[in-house]
Amino acid sequence: MTVKIYLASRSPRRGELLRQIGVDFEVLPSDIDESVRPGEAPEHYVLRLAREKAEACMQRLQQDGRPLMPILAADTTVCADGEILGKPESDAEAHAMLRRMADRWHSVHTGVALAWNGQVEVLISSTQVEMAPLSDEEIAAYIATGEPHDKAGSYGIQGLAGAFIRRIEGSFTGVMGLPVYETAQLLKKAGLNVL
Repeated sequence: MTVKIYLASRSPRRGELLRQIGVDFEVLPSDIDESVRPGEAPEHYVLRLAREKAEACMQRLQQDGRPLMPILAADTTVCADGEILGKPESDAEAHAMLRRMADRWHSVHTGVALAWNGQVEVLISSTQVEMAPLSDEEIAAYIATGEPHDKAGSYGIQGLAGAFIRRIEGSFTGVMGLPVYETAQLLKKAGLNVL
């Protein structure tokens, strides 16, 4: 049996991870304000955004009269010293982020939300990531590939930057942007078993 849902994301990585666990989906992107609220902790931030994305899509479906199916939304953030590192706006910002994380641990939090039957359930996956020491030349060469431009924290663990990651404690798929275990648990709660 194939599970069919809406995915509130254009992320190709999230789509790949859903297909990996046998979930068929239709992309239904949500456009919400992703600003961090003053004093908001990274964990609360990703849970709030995942919930708001799912709720925005739920409202859109009701307005459009489209078929109702579960809506899965997620949000990922990278943080160092409790500070959220978003997507870089320039090469210089990407360089500063990578320099800050080099040769130390940082955190990656992914909030996942599932909207179904008027309810929204959320879970979080938090992973500790240790990055290797990096020279300015290595950082510049990585930035020149273009890979960091659309990534929170300026890197993608599933891409070239995987060579910079010494260890992780937590979920590899969570660092990619959609923790498969937590996603499967939410789908199961809605009566949608992936296996």
